Amino acid sequence: MPEHKYRFNPQTLNFERIRLSAWQRTKRILLLLTPGLVVGLLGIFLVYQFLDSPKEALLRRENKQLLLQYELLNKQLAELDRVMLDVRRRDDNIYRVIFEADPLPENMRQAGSGGSNRYKDLQGFASSDLVTDTRKRLDKLSRQLVVQSKSLDEVASMVLRKQEMLASIPSIQPVANKDLTSTAGGFGWRIHPIHKISKFHAGMDFTAKTGTPIYATGDGRVVFAEYATNGYGMHVIIDHGYDYQTLYAHLSKLNVKRGQKVKRGDVIGLIGNTGLSAGPHLHYEVHKGGEPVDPVNFFFNDLSPQEYVQMLEISRNAGQSLD
Repeated sequence: MPEHKYRFNPQTLNFERIRLSAWQRTKRILLLLTPGLVVGLLGIFLVYQFLDSPKEALLRRENKQLLLQYELLNKQLAELDRVMLDVRRRDDNIYRVIFEADPLPENMRQAGSGGSNRYKDLQGFASSDLVTDTRKRLDKLSRQLVVQSKSLDEVASMVLRKQEMLASIPSIQPVANKDLTSTAGGFGWRIHPIHKISKFHAGMDFTAKTGTPIYATGDGRVVFAEYATNGYGMHVIIDHGYDYQTLYAHLSKLNVKRGQKVKRGDVIGLIGNTGLSAGPHLHYEVHKGGEPVDPVNFFFNDLSPQEYVQMLEISRNAGQSLD
C-alpha cells in the first residue's frame, strides 16, 4: 500500500492525512526528475560531442579515404605535368626544329581560361581548397593535351610534307656517271665553245653518247618539253615545287610532254647535240627561287664525301663549257 503522510492539527488534537493537489504532485515529480534529466542531457551532449555515431564514423572514414585519394591524384597530376613539359620541350626544340617550324606561342601553350569563377560550386566545404586545386590542375592539363595533340597533328603533317619535299628536291645526277668520267664543264664563268668568249655557265655539262638516258633528278611536273631557239635546243624543264626547277638541254629525243608528272629516276629523254652545242652532252641546271645555283651541291643522294670532293675539282677546273 502507498505510504501516507500525516500532520498534527493542534486545534482538533488529531493527526490528519496530508493530501497534495495535482499541481503539487506534478511539481514534486518534476523536482525529482530534473537532476536525472540534466545528467541525461549532459551525457547525451558529451556523447555526441566526443563520440561518433556509427553513421558519422562511416562518413568520417569515407572522407578520410577521399582526401587520401585526392592527395594521390595530385601526385599523379604532378607527374603528368612533368611528362607534358618534356613532350612540349621535344615538340618545340626537336620536332619543330627539324621541320623548320616556329614553336607554339607561350600563351597558346598555357591554354588559360578566363571568365567567371567556374569552381564556385566547390566552395564552402571543409576540403574545398584541395578539391578546387585538383579540379583546376586537371582542367589545365586537359586543355594543354588538346593543344599538344593539335601540335603533334601539325608535326605529322609536316612529316608528310617533308617526305614529299625530300622526294622533290633534285638530289641525283641526271645521267649515269660511273667513276665521274662524264663530268665536264661546271658552274661559273667559262669560255663558250662557239662564241669563244667568257660567259657565265649556269649549269653543269655531262658528256655521253647520243641516246644515253637522262633521268629526272626529283619528283615534279614537266612545264616545258620541246625545241627552242634560245641555244638549249630540245630541252625539258621540270617544276619540283618548293621553289625548285631543273633544266635538261640539248636532247636528241623527248620521253615526256608538258604537264606530265614524273618521279625521281624516270627517263625523260636522251642525250643529243641540239641547239648551241659543241658535241653530244647534257647541259643540266638547277634553279632555286628563279635563280640558277650550282648543281654540284645537289648530288647528295649519289656521291660519297670523297666522290663529292672529286666532282668539285673536276667541275671547277674545267676552263671551257660544251655550250
